[in-house]
Amino acid sequence: MALALFQRAGTPVPPSGAPGSDGLDGPVSDAALIEGSLADPDGFAGLFDRHADEIHRYAARRLDDASTADDVTAETFLVAFRKRARYDLSRADARPWLYGIASNLISGHRRAETRRLKALARSFRHAPEQAAGFEERSAERVTADRLRPALAAALARLSSAERDLLLLVAWAELTYEEAAEALGIPVGTVRSRLSRTRTKIRRFLDSLEPHA
Repeated sequence: MALALFQRAGTPVPPSGAPGSDGLDGPVSDAALIEGSLADPDGFAGLFDRHADEIHRYAARRLDDASTADDVTAETFLVAFRKRARYDLSRADARPWLYGIASNLISGHRRAETRRLKALARSFRHAPEQAAGFEERSAERVTADRLRPALAAALARLSSAERDLLLLVAWAELTYEEAAEALGIPVGTVRSRLSRTRTKIRRFLDSLEPHA
């Protein structure tokens, strides 16, 4: 599916044995792939092969729409291809850069994401679930395999900046440093913003608990 998306988007696909495949010398870094693509644009498709499925999963989780996730993924790599000359080659792993681009593109679908969260949250009113234990696992370790209504309600109440950061850490599993790189903010801001976000989620979930 990944190669088909890349081809549909009009970005070149590398021939067999192109940089980025695991050859005798082992896999090259993302930075090396990007640097090589400056002279040989076909080599950039190796970066797509390596990370497209991961970016697509993240976009699909955020938007709950495979077709829109296809578009976000293709556009992420088109934007990355156009901006590759400005990539910081001292960063061997391009995942934070790609997630940052994807997050910006997802922001164009913010209303759809919020509507989805609110729709899921409404089911909580009809079948309240036990909220206790969520915060014990911490917001950062929540997976998207089953987006529970109580969590959806909490996420819907966050600002876009808070939600982007939380889900990059929780669902994309970026480190604080990688999330800072993806969003173009200081690591200290990541820590303080996540702390405030966890507090908001905790307070909201506490408010769902029955009072004696």
